[in-house]
Amino acid sequence: MKFLQKLGKSLMLPVACLPICGILMGIGYALSPATMQGGDVTGTVQLLGLFLVKAGAALIDNMALLFVIGVGVGMSEKNDGTGGLAALVSWLMMTTLLSTGFVTTIRPAVAESANNVLAFDKVANPFIGILAGVIGSICYNKFKGTRLPDWLSFFSGKRCVAIIAGVVSILVSFVLLFIWPLIFGVLIAVGEGIVGLGAVGAGIYAFLNRLLIPTGLHHALNNVFWFDTIGLGDLGNFWAGKTSADVSWDLGMYMSGFFPCMMFGIPGAALAMIRTAKTKKKKVVIGLVASSAICAFVCGVTEPFEFGFMFLAPMLYVIYAALYGIFTFITVITGFRAGFSFSAGATDLIFSATLPAAQRTWLILPLGAAAFVVFYLVFRFAIVKFDLKTPGREDDEEAEKKAVLSNDSFYAAAVTILEGLGGKENVVSVDNCVTRLRLEIKDHTLVNEKKIKAAGAAGVIRPGKTSVQVVIGTKVQFVADELKKLV
Repeated sequence: MKFLQKLGKSLMLPVACLPICGILMGIGYALSPATMQGGDVTGTVQLLGLFLVKAGAALIDNMALLFVIGVGVGMSEKNDGTGGLAALVSWLMMTTLLSTGFVTTIRPAVAESANNVLAFDKVANPFIGILAGVIGSICYNKFKGTRLPDWLSFFSGKRCVAIIAGVVSILVSFVLLFIWPLIFGVLIAVGEGIVGLGAVGAGIYAFLNRLLIPTGLHHALNNVFWFDTIGLGDLGNFWAGKTSADVSWDLGMYMSGFFPCMMFGIPGAALAMIRTAKTKKKKVVIGLVASSAICAFVCGVTEPFEFGFMFLAPMLYVIYAALYGIFTFITVITGFRAGFSFSAGATDLIFSATLPAAQRTWLILPLGAAAFVVFYLVFRFAIVKFDLKTPGREDDEEAEKKAVLSNDSFYAAAVTILEGLGGKENVVSVDNCVTRLRLEIKDHTLVNEKKIKAAGAAGVIRPGKTSVQVVIGTKVQFVADELKKLV
């Protein structure tokens, strides 16, 4: 769980880049419908729309690469950029070795299965990006101090990190070479199995679609329901101007349920996060989740919101996915039908409302109101009941604990704390977050909490036998710097 929380925090920086992109794309599509629906882009207004769409897509389409750097740096000790470089090496290695062209060259049998080809076509996804970031940061944390023989000394220390990350990535790629298409194929089989379940099947699909977002494997299910893998093609047929009479299923049933959830459910969930955030963190949280909610409403780009909490509170993300399943089931049985060519935001809803397959689109108002209320209440209850660490509620954001150092000297405070830790021989590593020193020690019996508190610390926390956290307050970085010099 601690690993997931640290991963979630490391994603905050790249996620913060995404909301503005979604808004730019939403405005761009509104100005230039041809960008989404096809046709010529003519006139100044439409060209401006195309410009905004491309500007927003520059980051949205490369979201996985943002995660590579964000996770690589964020999970490295001291946020060292070497971890980001190692992560980029890992990403380039894996996406090259797992690209369709290369895979079909070394394993020609892969080309015989359309599903396997699709699996490797979709390999450059956020999951691989996060995996590369984790590999890069772990390699940095483990091998940054490596000492090699004199004749290889040039590659000692940080210079060997990227090399090791590359070797690890080769091994991981070899494993994924066999596992990735297998998992992809299983999900396609699952999708084929739930086609005959009607509204219930549509709900199960929506639940799995959201649940698989972090891994990128949702593409396997999307290919079954939205495109023509097994003869469905809900998306293609909807925009081709067909109706349910022209196909063997209720056209639009595998897209409609996403509209109330993305347009209204996410803003409701965002409000719950804002209301449950710690008082002094509300402004920061508003900046993150409010912009993400607008992004989801306008053009259905949900990743800025989802990646903002999925690793901080995994249980809440499962609940979030379940709500999609429930509302998709309700949407199907109530007869609301709309389609999207990009995603289920207001822009696509407006464009699709004029198509022959669109039905009872006015129901978006009551369905949306219900989604807003339900998402808000469920998120608020779950966050408070289970003390979930959504943005603004993290343990290390204890702004209310303001330590007053025994004197104005950070050096003196560090000396006292070091004595309380049992001396520098007992300290393995020194790190800090926003308000705490995070220390790894050898012998927990040598720690003198009274001595540490004498330096003005607000508290001492022991998460494990070799871990000690000292609550200092917002000046913790200066104490940490002095402590590192002493150690």
